[in-house]
Parts: sequence; structure tokens; C-alpha cells
Amino acid sequence: MSARILQGVVVSDKMDKTVVVTVARRKQHPLYRKVINRSRRFKAHDAANECNVGDVVRILETSPISKDKRWRVIEILERGDVAEVSPEEIGRGIEEEVQASPTAMAGAEAGDAAAAAGDEEDAS
Repeated sequence: MSARILQGVVVSDKMDKTVVVTVARRKQHPLYRKVINRSRRFKAHDAANECNVGDVVRILETSPISKDKRWRVIEILERGDVAEVSPEEIGRGIEEEVQASPTAMAGAEAGDAAAAAGDEEDAS
């Protein structure tokens, strides 16, 4: 009996020598004939720790390596282009601008009000 080979996307590489691969498939409902997307997650052995999140990989079914691992990464088909920036870092600049702008806006409004009052005195 030959071993199964599946293709999927790496969704987690946080473990040592292990990646989590999501394999998606399309299946037709037996009664309603609607095509349904189904996915399953497999833990696969990555001995060299060369897979990253977003990579498209091919995995091979093997004998059990650990409690949950029964798959091995045999090749990386395509490198993923996932940003290596944490969500906290993404909004940091915007947060600083928003926190700085209320005081700047208050100062600008006070300056505009003073300038308008000065214009009114010159006109009288």
C-alpha cells in the first residue's frame, strides 16, 4: 500500500521541528449538490525547520513520529509572503499619532481663536 501525499499551506511553525499544515478540499454535498469547502490540519515533521508560515508544502504520510505527528514535509513548493510584523507593531505609529494629535489640535484651535480675536480688534 502506498503512502498518501497531500498538499497544503503551513499555518503554524512555532514548534521545534514541527509545522501545522492545513489541507483544503472541495466536496459536493450528497443531497443538495452544493460544493462545500472543507479543511483539515495535520502536524508534520520538518527536520530542518525550514518551513515558514504561508509556505505551500507537500506532506507524506509516515509511521507515527509522536502522539500527533504522522506526516513528514517532503518539499516546499512555494514560499509564502507573510509579513513578519506582529499586530502590536502595526498599529503603534497610528496610536502615537492619535495620542499626539488631540494636544496638537487643541493648541492649534487656541491659536486660531487668538488670531481671529486679533483680527476682530484690528477691524474695530
